[in-house]
Amino acid sequence: MTTSDVAQDAKKAPAKDPWELPDVSGLVVGVLGGTGDQGRGLAYRLAKAGQQVIIGSRAAERAQAAAGELGLGIEGAGNAECARRSDIVIVAVPWDGHAKTLEGLREELAGKLVVDCVNPLGFDKKGAYALKPEEGSAAEQAAALLPDSRVTAAFHHLSAVLLQDPEIEAIDTDVMVLGEARADTDIVQALAGRIPGMRGVFAGRLRNAHQVESLVANLISVNRRYKAHAGLRVTDV
Repeated sequence: MTTSDVAQDAKKAPAKDPWELPDVSGLVVGVLGGTGDQGRGLAYRLAKAGQQVIIGSRAAERAQAAAGELGLGIEGAGNAECARRSDIVIVAVPWDGHAKTLEGLREELAGKLVVDCVNPLGFDKKGAYALKPEEGSAAEQAAALLPDSRVTAAFHHLSAVLLQDPEIEAIDTDVMVLGEARADTDIVQALAGRIPGMRGVFAGRLRNAHQVESLVANLISVNRRYKAHAGLRVTDV
């Protein structure tokens, strides 16, 4: 085949619509750290949207109690069982337990689509500030610790207060999604889009995760100054 033939074929093939996303309604979503505020909020919103959700915790009893409080068919289990039974696993554990948690679940997470939403932050008298892990970001640390998993990054900029508030029907925000394989980021974008008001937007490869994770420190400052629960919108897309 000549280069002209290749060019002709390229002209014939229509460009893929970036908003043409897969149906993820039948996938089981596990939330590691699902007893914390962010994890509970994500579990609640996804279950409310019709997703089958399993909350994971180091203590199965704690996860089951949280699931019972949330309702909506959410189940609770130990972290290992949660990872085994889920198609997509959201990592919403505290930063100081991030590496240890993932190291202990490497086998259970093999072959899984992992969505890291952890923000490495420090706090002092001046407020929140970003930390930079040795690997570059929490998501890149996850990818290094889980070589047999498909690691993506998303859901960093969501207010746990808004996520957990049953009076709020829609959350007006975009979700920045990063990853190495477009098929995987499409799935995560579609999952974000299941929550009313949200939209998943592709934002690059994992090497760009640090600035996305770090932006949460700025949002914390915004929220404190304006007594808000700020999110993000990407314009012109």
